[in-house]
Amino acid sequence: MNKPLRRIAIFCGLLVLTLLIRDNWLQYAQADQLKSHEFNRRVAIERYATPRGDIIVDGQAITGSAATEGTDYKYKRTWKNGEMWAPVTGYASQIVGATQLESLEDGILTGNDDRLFFRNTLDMITGKKKEGGQVVTTLSAAAQKAAFEGLGDRKGAVAALDPTTGAVLALASTPSYDPSTFAGISTKDSETFQKLDKDEDKPMLNRALRETYPPGSTFKVVTAAAALESGKVDGIDSATDTPDPYPLPLSTKPLTNEHGNCENVSLREALRISCNTVFGKLSDDVGNEEMIKQAKKFGFDDPELDIPVRAAESVYPEDNRPQNAMAGIGQASNRATPLQMAMVAAAVANDGKLMKPYMVDQLKAPNLDAIETHEPEEYSQAVSPETAQALQEMMETVVKDGTGSKAAIDGVTVGGKTGTAQHGLNNSEKPYAWFISYAKADDGSSPVAVAVVVEDGSANRDDISGGGLAAPIAKSVMQAVLDSKQ
Repeated sequence: MNKPLRRIAIFCGLLVLTLLIRDNWLQYAQADQLKSHEFNRRVAIERYATPRGDIIVDGQAITGSAATEGTDYKYKRTWKNGEMWAPVTGYASQIVGATQLESLEDGILTGNDDRLFFRNTLDMITGKKKEGGQVVTTLSAAAQKAAFEGLGDRKGAVAALDPTTGAVLALASTPSYDPSTFAGISTKDSETFQKLDKDEDKPMLNRALRETYPPGSTFKVVTAAAALESGKVDGIDSATDTPDPYPLPLSTKPLTNEHGNCENVSLREALRISCNTVFGKLSDDVGNEEMIKQAKKFGFDDPELDIPVRAAESVYPEDNRPQNAMAGIGQASNRATPLQMAMVAAAVANDGKLMKPYMVDQLKAPNLDAIETHEPEEYSQAVSPETAQALQEMMETVVKDGTGSKAAIDGVTVGGKTGTAQHGLNNSEKPYAWFISYAKADDGSSPVAVAVVVEDGSANRDDISGGGLAAPIAKSVMQAVLDSKQ
């Protein structure tokens, strides 16, 4: 063989060898990766080949599936009252994917979870079609409805917990959206999603979990806890030795109060009329390091709070003395989600023990056998039982004879705290209205703790208050839970 032919033969042999290596690499080394790759259309076709399993609230499905036409995706997701439940379920769309529970529990809902392998194998042998399982939530339909309808056309969020277990009872966010409107793969579905995604009011933002706000005066409950735990005050009815106004440390700026005489008042009275001066001074007395430690015990500064949807991190800042004093009244760089402030109220109501929030009670196979059942888990001992009971006395005074009177329920012991959080450059924006609360059952236990935040841009600035806008919503949610227990 002459030299040119030999070179061509060697080159062709190398090409064949390369192809064989590449083929074997694809067939074996990358087979599993390619099989489940997001751009493998067969994966999506298989996912939508059968009806999706359901998400359950109070024993009833809040989701469903509908047959499609003109596409190889045979079924698409549907929701019952999608706007109300979207903050809980997220969406499952053939065109943009899935979020929240629809994404996190996709394996159960599609029937592809490894824990369903044995059942799927039996079904394949018997010729039975594969089915999706169920995700059973902890949500209360009555509480969710009260929260969603209470917010109405205002921008805001509600989070409600069972303090004794950490179970999420309500998770509402407004404005909201209906996931059914873009569950398919049509041009209309795509246009609807794009419109929602670009909406300035951010209807697809889960404000209860993923938005942080300055918590305003609701944070004074945490500051009071830090002061009591550290011994900076003798008791809730002892004088606090606080001037009015209070000169911020290392600053020429005085801290003032919105109303009332707050000079040297007790801790109970300071919470009742919401004295900035008292809690600013107490935050400085406790110090930034200890304030951070106390806030962390309530759940602040936790970047991995999964319920199982991950919540945005609430932050009590490491800062200088004047900023720490302001953070102690829920301002400065202090930021919290509504879920976080519901955790504060829940810990107080549960005698200081904070339970980890969770939203999924059970995962079930298509035959309704339980695959996984959640066990309540303690998050922390936020404060001692003695401190918690003192905080309960103070919060109950706020509702009985203070700024939280609109949350009062006849014949029921309710504790609460209002908040009006300033924000914007030089506090130029309309403030946020906050309210946190809990209600006690006849046996003294607390079945519900609530946090409400309202961003009401349509209200007059002087009319915005936690007691006026947020407390009535919290009351309706608490009442719904109490009624469901009877």
